[in-house]
Amino acid sequence: MLVGLGDLESGPHQGALKSIGTRVKRARQQDAGASQGFSRRIARALGAIIRVRKTIAPNEEHMLIGRHNHVRNPYLLGAHVSTAGGAHLAPERGRAIGATAIQVFTKSPHQWKDPHLKEWTSAEFRKSMQENNMRCVLGHDSYLINLASPDQVLSRRSVKALRAELARCDQLGIDRLVSHPGNYIDDQNRGLRRNATRLTRCLRESAPQIHVLLETTAGSGTALGACFEDLAELRDRVAADVRDRIGFCADTCHLFSAGYDLRNAYDKVWEDWERLIGLDGLQCLHLNDSATPFGSRRDRHALIAEGSLGPEPFQRVMCDPRFETIPKILETPKGPDNRNDIRMLRRLVRYAG
Repeated sequence: MLVGLGDLESGPHQGALKSIGTRVKRARQQDAGASQGFSRRIARALGAIIRVRKTIAPNEEHMLIGRHNHVRNPYLLGAHVSTAGGAHLAPERGRAIGATAIQVFTKSPHQWKDPHLKEWTSAEFRKSMQENNMRCVLGHDSYLINLASPDQVLSRRSVKALRAELARCDQLGIDRLVSHPGNYIDDQNRGLRRNATRLTRCLRESAPQIHVLLETTAGSGTALGACFEDLAELRDRVAADVRDRIGFCADTCHLFSAGYDLRNAYDKVWEDWERLIGLDGLQCLHLNDSATPFGSRRDRHALIAEGSLGPEPFQRVMCDPRFETIPKILETPKGPDNRNDIRMLRRLVRYAG
């Protein structure tokens, strides 16, 4: 990231910046009539700027990005953000890209190990949510969890992991956890039953305010959740005493890859959702374009309006009054310094008019 003088004027490097400015002025005075000498001195001054750039800490980079690339965002709109260094750093990272809503992993999604969440981290996370004006936060559970599996070892590990995910959400004040329905491996009907039974158990043993949002899937292999009927049946099989804590997350890339044509049949897709699931159960939208063609059954995200979905479905989502109060989360490729998140959020805000 190129850092300009204005980025540093009020930061901890202002003393170094003042020295650089003095050197530039002196160069102008001494070489007003000698452009070659002036160019050499300017080059040395720019070299000093680069050396100062190397001393900026990562959290200061986020602050600089936020201050000079802020998205004017009155919507419940944001992105999945990193919790590297501690969950308490995530809200500031959200503000830095112009988000008002964020999604986080409460642990590494590729490891079974459950970290101990310190009380200080939880308190700082809640405090940072307020300080950075985050209006909404969602959790996303581990990619390793498979409640639909027929394997008993994997089943036990998955139940334990989901219970821990729900407990961390409670500690952090997160009331919605996005979860993939899992892979049935052997038989779809038995997979739905296994998932519902285990999900019921986990919900009964967790804080009552937390909802699990079942996410639509692209439908590769034996994945559940690629059709609306799967999601509706899974919810209906969860025990009645905790069924009201089941919601849904619709991912635009997954829908398109699974055969729901948001590009050419936008209205029909949501009419089918309303008929089979009910729009009142939709509690999150993942806004991702698709890097693969319609009906590919592959989960490959692309930047908004730069994949096979194109701009129109996202324009319609952003202007659809039915989705006004539903948090919309980017999971698109981030690029250096999260620049793509900033660019995509600006694009979506423009779509909303």
